[in-house]
Amino acid sequence: MAAAGAEAAAAAAEEEEEAAEKRRLPPPGADPESGGDSEDEGDSDSSGDGEDEEKENEAEIQRLEEQLSINAFDYNCHLDLIKLLRQEGELVKLRRARQKMSELFPLTEEIWLDWLKDEIKMASENSEREKVYDLFERAVKDYICPEIWLEYAQYSIGGIGQEGGIEKVRSIFERALTAVGLHVTKGTALWEAYREFENAILETAQPAPGSVPSPEQQQMLCSQLERIHTLFRRQLGIPLLDMEASYAEYEEWSEEPIPETIIKNYKKALQQLEKCKPYEEALLGAETPKLAEYQAYIDFEMKAGDPARIQLIYERALAENCLVPDLWARYNQYLDRQLRVKELVLSAHDRAVRNCPWTVGLWIRYLLAMERHGVDHCIISEMFEKALNAGFIQATDYVEIWQAYLDYLRRRVDFTQDSSKELEELRSAFARAVEYLKQEVEERFSESGDPSCTIMQNWARVEARLCNNMQKARELWDNIMTKGNAKYANMWLEYYNLERAHGDTQHCRKALHRAVQCTSDYPEHVCEVLLTLERIEGTLEDWDAAVQKTENRLARVNEQRAKVAEKEAALAKQEEEKAEQRKQARAEKKASKKAKKNRIGDKRKADDDDEGEWGREEEAEQPSKRHKGDGDGLLLEEDMELETGLFGRSGPEKPDRPANQKQKASTSRKDIPKVLHDSSKDNVTVFVSNLSYNMAEPEVKLKELFESCGEVEQIRPVFSNKGTFRGYCYVEFKDEKSALQALGLDRKVVEGRPMFVSPCVDKNKNPDFKVFRYSTTLEKHKLFISGLPFSCTKEELEDVCKAHGNVKDIRLVTNRAGKPKGLAYVEYENEAQASQAVLKMDGLTIKDHVIKVAISNPPLRKLPDKPEAGRASQFAAPRQIYGARGKGRTQLSMMPRALQRQSNPVAKAENGVVQNSPATSSEPAEEPKKMSNADFAKMLLNK
Repeated sequence: MAAAGAEAAAAAAEEEEEAAEKRRLPPPGADPESGGDSEDEGDSDSSGDGEDEEKENEAEIQRLEEQLSINAFDYNCHLDLIKLLRQEGELVKLRRARQKMSELFPLTEEIWLDWLKDEIKMASENSEREKVYDLFERAVKDYICPEIWLEYAQYSIGGIGQEGGIEKVRSIFERALTAVGLHVTKGTALWEAYREFENAILETAQPAPGSVPSPEQQQMLCSQLERIHTLFRRQLGIPLLDMEASYAEYEEWSEEPIPETIIKNYKKALQQLEKCKPYEEALLGAETPKLAEYQAYIDFEMKAGDPARIQLIYERALAENCLVPDLWARYNQYLDRQLRVKELVLSAHDRAVRNCPWTVGLWIRYLLAMERHGVDHCIISEMFEKALNAGFIQATDYVEIWQAYLDYLRRRVDFTQDSSKELEELRSAFARAVEYLKQEVEERFSESGDPSCTIMQNWARVEARLCNNMQKARELWDNIMTKGNAKYANMWLEYYNLERAHGDTQHCRKALHRAVQCTSDYPEHVCEVLLTLERIEGTLEDWDAAVQKTENRLARVNEQRAKVAEKEAALAKQEEEKAEQRKQARAEKKASKKAKKNRIGDKRKADDDDEGEWGREEEAEQPSKRHKGDGDGLLLEEDMELETGLFGRSGPEKPDRPANQKQKASTSRKDIPKVLHDSSKDNVTVFVSNLSYNMAEPEVKLKELFESCGEVEQIRPVFSNKGTFRGYCYVEFKDEKSALQALGLDRKVVEGRPMFVSPCVDKNKNPDFKVFRYSTTLEKHKLFISGLPFSCTKEELEDVCKAHGNVKDIRLVTNRAGKPKGLAYVEYENEAQASQAVLKMDGLTIKDHVIKVAISNPPLRKLPDKPEAGRASQFAAPRQIYGARGKGRTQLSMMPRALQRQSNPVAKAENGVVQNSPATSSEPAEEPKKMSNADFAKMLLNK
């Protein structure tokens, strides 16, 4: 184990502390034989500066050591301390610092190489060489790094003169090839180093010139030549960069023709290399962390199915992404299910929890792997204790790790015996888990993480089902109910089912009577279960008592619900009255503004030819409806006043602009083209809406977005007559397939808002067309959740829901701006899971919000049977079609407002829809008299 190696290295460092105290490590870049830095005696100023710098470094070293004594898991602090100690050449302190860091974290390739090079410089005796070997063994276990393996092999060549030195070098080279020999870009260097070593051995085995080799020498030469042939052939069968150069070198070196099978394997490896090159090039050009590129490479190797190559690409990915728990989890799952080699599996799990100790799932998988491979119980228990000290980030993580460990202990017990050491250990662990969650976890997180007392429930089930100890099980359930769970029907039913299976009818009846009295969420359910029990097994007296108890309880419940309903109705009525008052105040304010605007309009001078007539035309061009803000909020009254002021209808007068600027502004508004849509291209067009009104250059932005679906023919954004973007547009593609693919971008967030993408359908021709994607009928396998905090994410809600069944989908309801509304739909695999989830989740508290959970059954939308009189007259006129979305705001009449005035006053409804008077609504409106240009001018001059 890595821990044992770390302890041995620490002991060795302490043994030689006194001997090494007088030695100092040469600083980086200095000559080791010169004894370190050489000081110029004549440069006194430099000497003084060096002393000051040395004092500063000593002070900083002391500060970093104090910091690590407070928080030993400060990774950057470890790095800074090692850097300073190496700069100062403090060998003993440097060893200690590196040792402490390696015990807590796996070290990167750079840190290991620096440490190894420093130790190699100081190793002069054979005993010290063995310590360097031990250090190399620790280094190659943290990550698979070709550079470290190459350094290890080359260092081992220096000990070739020792007994068994050649075989040791070969052993290290073989291990290195097994580990990284398949590395496409870096494996070649190891193969070449191995061949160079064997060639050097071959040179020493050659007989002296002119001499005849003995039979032993001849056999040794043949054996050595065969080794080199084998290395060449093994390498040429592996896809590596610069394979062609290796093949040419083999042809030149070999005195015999290359066998046909080797050529065949070489060509096959070349083909494999061509398939790998795109993935290697993608890794070379990508930026850190390269997760997507590595995942694509892993998927490619998984399809090929070579275990060694799959393991290597996983290791390469983890060397650059060692802090990604999901990547470790996928790698460990592959090793657990496919390779199942004990050393590989346990090593990977150990490195995973050392890199990501905060991830409880990795610890649980490690415990399972250790149990699966028959690791001693004491080692598994030690690993569990390490997990408890790992510092998980939420209370529920501690519940999960305790449950995993308790499951392991339960599997060790032989329940055919009345009592055993393993059973006592299991009971002791259950008691400790309950106390740990109550003391340690609750003190840290202000919650135990186990509000439903699942650990105590499992303990009670073990006692009842496996130990036949119902007395202990009842004591545990009494404890569970006193922790605030007595108000939940599902908790009583769990206890009832346990009593029903392993207890007696008397205790079942007692439990249900208490449930009827205490349950506040679903009292009808427990009442029904009680009556069912008495119907099957009870006497007449039992039945009468149960009926009386349930009727009294349900009467109280209905009375309480009626009071709550009355209070809610009163509150709703108050809210309606307030809303009515606000609506009336807005109507009065709007009416006063309109009157003020009309008074200002009446005072305008009639002889203002240029600005008068065009000003009124522009005013007539303004849409009857206004955008509410920029799409993210409502338009305030002050904003409305400012907008009308900009057009000269209200607000303080502005200084007159030059005539050419007025002309230019007017022309720019007139030149905005109308967005015409050809309905024959509906099949290749999508309608995009709910975009931000502040989007700059929508054509460019949307073209970049939709080009991923296919070639875009045209993008037609819709603008108001002021030139502002109205938040929707038409996107026309070259072919229908691209338009269908573009529908997949529906609800994609663009500039903070969910973009709506829908088919371009003329609703006048297709009145039954609906864009709403979700069912509006009863769905028994789906839940509707309300009262959620706005900060609740999809992942957080899924963690809560998946405890009650297999969650297929979760949809958080948002407004048009993409902001949450505190509502969600959760789809389960079947009705049973959804029903169980309703029982257990309704009334649950999430972030101080009590949620309501029910089966999804949206109310029907009420549609008016007949349109109102006013609305009928409003929509009676035939509609001019300019595309599937109808008439735009810029397509308005250019008739002066003076001719649009009606002789009869018009009333305005509270909802803002103009209603005709009875006289005008019952009779057709009289056609206005056609006027010539002269009539227009005469009328305007007489005003």
